[in-house]
Amino acid sequence: MKKKHIISYFISSLVLLLLFCASATAQNDSIASTETDSIIIKEKYGLRVGADISKLVRTFVDDDYTGFEIAADYRLKKRLYIAGEIGTEEKNTITDYLDITTKGSYIKAGIDYNMYVNWLDMDNMIYTGFRAGASSFSQNLNSYNIYNTNQYWEPQFTSSDLIEFNDLTAVWVELILGMKAELFNNLYLGLNVQLKVLASETEPENFQNVYIPGFNKTFDSSGIGVGYSYTLSYRIPLYKKDK
Repeated sequence: MKKKHIISYFISSLVLLLLFCASATAQNDSIASTETDSIIIKEKYGLRVGADISKLVRTFVDDDYTGFEIAADYRLKKRLYIAGEIGTEEKNTITDYLDITTKGSYIKAGIDYNMYVNWLDMDNMIYTGFRAGASSFSQNLNSYNIYNTNQYWEPQFTSSDLIEFNDLTAVWVELILGMKAELFNNLYLGLNVQLKVLASETEPENFQNVYIPGFNKTFDSSGIGVGYSYTLSYRIPLYKKDK
C-alpha cells in the first residue's frame, strides 16, 4: 500500500511539473510573438505647400473679384505646426452710392495645433490656429453719390472723377478652426474658417476702407471680419519620426 501511495504521489507531482513547464513555455512563446509582431509607425515631417482653390474659383465666376493665395505649414512637433499664407486680391465694390476698387497684397503668419488623434499611419488634422496678418493696398474711388435728405427739391450730387488713395496699410489678428484630410500619399484637401479682429489701419482722408485684402469686408468699420478657404496642398516629406 505504501508503494502504491508513493507511486501515485510521484505521478501526480510529475503531471504538475509538466503542466508548469508547458505553461511557462506558452508564456515565453507569447512574449516572443508579441515582440516579433510589433509594428513601428513613422510620422511624416516636412513642408506642406498649397493654394486656396476657393479664391481661384471665385476669380473665374465673379467679374468683380480677382485673387490668389499660397498657403504653407511646417511640422515642428507631433501636433504643432508653424503656418502662413501670402496672397493678392482685387475687389470692385459697387453699391447705390459708390463704386470703388481695392487692390493689394497681404501676408499672414502663425501656428496651428492639431487636436485630432490619428490611428496607425493616418495623417489627418482637425486644428485650431492663430495668425497675425498685414496688408498693403490702394483704393480707387471710381464714382460716388452724395445722399441728400431733401430729394424732392434738390438734385442728387454725382461724381465720376477718379480719386486715388495709395499707400494704405492694415494689421489684424485672426483665430482659425479647420481640418485637413490626406486624399492620397502626401496630397491634402483642407477647409478652414477665420474670425478676424482689426488691430490698426490707415484710412483715406474723408473716407473709410470698405475692403482690405486678406481681411475682407470691414462690416461698416466695426473692426470685425470673417473669412474661409479651401486648400489643396502637397507635403514635401523631409524626414520621419517614430509615432
